[in-house]
Amino acid sequence: MKNSSVDLKNSGTDAGRRAFLRRSGQLALTGTALPFALNMAAIGEAAAFEASDYKALVCVYLGGGNDYANTVVTYDDPSYAKYYAIRNPNGMALSKNGLAATLLRPATPLPDGRQYALNPAMAGLANLFNTGKAAIQLNVGPLITPLTRAQYNARALALPPKLMSHNDQASMWQSLGTEGVRSGWGGRMGDLALAGNGASNFTCISASGNAVFVSGQKALQYQVSTGGAIGINAIKNNVYGSSAVKAAMNTLITQNRAHPMEQAYNEVTTRSIASEALVTAGIGSTSAVTTPFPSNNTLADQLKIVARLIAARNSLGSLKRQVFFVSLGGFDLHDNLGTGHAPLLTKVSEAMTAFYNATVALGVADQVTAFTASDFGRTLATNGNGSDHGWGSHHFVVGGAVKGNAFYGSAPPVSIGNTTAAEDQWHIGQGRLLPSTSVDQYAATMARWFGVADSELPNVLPNLKNFGAEVGRPDYPRDMGFMSA
Repeated sequence: MKNSSVDLKNSGTDAGRRAFLRRSGQLALTGTALPFALNMAAIGEAAAFEASDYKALVCVYLGGGNDYANTVVTYDDPSYAKYYAIRNPNGMALSKNGLAATLLRPATPLPDGRQYALNPAMAGLANLFNTGKAAIQLNVGPLITPLTRAQYNARALALPPKLMSHNDQASMWQSLGTEGVRSGWGGRMGDLALAGNGASNFTCISASGNAVFVSGQKALQYQVSTGGAIGINAIKNNVYGSSAVKAAMNTLITQNRAHPMEQAYNEVTTRSIASEALVTAGIGSTSAVTTPFPSNNTLADQLKIVARLIAARNSLGSLKRQVFFVSLGGFDLHDNLGTGHAPLLTKVSEAMTAFYNATVALGVADQVTAFTASDFGRTLATNGNGSDHGWGSHHFVVGGAVKGNAFYGSAPPVSIGNTTAAEDQWHIGQGRLLPSTSVDQYAATMARWFGVADSELPNVLPNLKNFGAEVGRPDYPRDMGFMSA
């Protein structure tokens, strides 16, 4: 279908524009969910890769910057001793005895005897790792180009903008651009998939409000709540207690109009109503998701609706490719790391484990890949009873197509980076990790599995051109190897 977005600058008189904006304000005041309706405005079709099967990517975003050191915890004796010496003076080190139950046992041991365990709160993810259904990408973060500590200190090469700023680094992780960029790399993959989906408006879906990650150039995000489709209140319920006003509102926002702007708006609204009905019927007609999800867990609630949407994919329009976004906040633990971190990780582990189990029950475990992302890692050094903003971090990839039971990338030395010693070259001070893998590399590995051609990768991942053997950097490969073909 053609893009039906309205160009307010070039469509009609000033009076017409004012009338359009006034009507928009009136609809919003009556609970018409204007952003939801306009969310459908720019749906278009793009040339897509061939896709006869189904695949989905699910971004699990940990808002605030997750503490890497107490999530994927160094365990071998020499490394743990350094970790303990740095973190325990303020009581932030996890007990080694307590880590034994979540020790990670990769099929191929790490070099130099390095070992890791997960936070004791993450038993579910530890089991998925040890049984081959999850992998860990070590020390990944935003990079414009491969970078050494000396180059960072000298500002000799381009750096991600405003490092250690929440908004800017969240934007870098989700869009690979500065704050204000309108498309994310998940959405740009969605652009390529639009034409292959029977209902292109369900290509990119957020269960966590507005997220640039699932916004493309043409593939705009479709937002759902944990209960399903978001309705337009003014036509679902009486307005000011009046069914007559409700009926009038329905007519007002759906009937044909002579004015081009009014007609375009009403077409958008009509599509949004139809989409809501389709989603509601689709998830209501399937009882396929019987896997138990934990209660009192907002991340689990979001992943459950994602599972329900995946189960309903055929009734939603023979969907072949989908990108989802879910999130959990609260990770900005400058204080109370010792008491506040484990409950969050419990939610992440239990939710992601339940979601994986749901994909198994649905028969799509090999076709759905979930992965974590976050604003940044944090300092290994503590500030008293918390940790501060960092850069690189460790992240999880979960699914049947993941080459699990393995670490990818390089295990950084345990250090706070305050000397010129070799062990400090992957730190920029206070134990902040200088990423040895870029978000572009991490994303490219999943994008290739998703079906993005090598020729299309630079359009999806703008910094990828600076990495890989193609530009003389085989130590920064464009495929990290954690996905099956």
